[in-house]
Amino acid sequence: MTTSKTVLVVSVSIFREDGKVLVIKENKPSIRDKWNFPSGRIEPGEAIPDAARREVKEETGYEIRLTSATGIYHFVSSLGDPVILFHFIGEITGGSLQLEENIGIDSRWAAVSEILEWNPSEWRDAGVILQIVNNLIAGNEYPVALYHPKLCGDGYYHLGDGL
Repeated sequence: MTTSKTVLVVSVSIFREDGKVLVIKENKPSIRDKWNFPSGRIEPGEAIPDAARREVKEETGYEIRLTSATGIYHFVSSLGDPVILFHFIGEITGGSLQLEENIGIDSRWAAVSEILEWNPSEWRDAGVILQIVNNLIAGNEYPVALYHPKLCGDGYYHLGDGL
């Protein structure tokens, strides 16, 4: 039996005081010119909430506090990889917006409902972005404490191996 590796990813909707959320137009080698929330892979042995804070800092320059989560999303990415994405909601506690050139080329603060009006072809993995946005609008939030500090040792969930 062949085991397939599922990529573990964190994503964060960062809200500012006026209720607008930050989205980034990605400039990664594998994905260019697609809007997404700050996100990235969980490193081996890294706690899920720590990965979320690290990715936000790397991609935006912001330090954040995770306030809640909208859920766990399982999908096949636009690159064909099976993904489990842990999505959080956060608020800025420090830093300033500084996009890393090889990660993001543009950013925008938008009302969550406005994102639904954008062309889905401009989103990265439109299906999961739609699910996240709908959960944000519905106010579906869960405690950050729901997440076990470390899901796996190598940054992947090996199908067939269990947790």
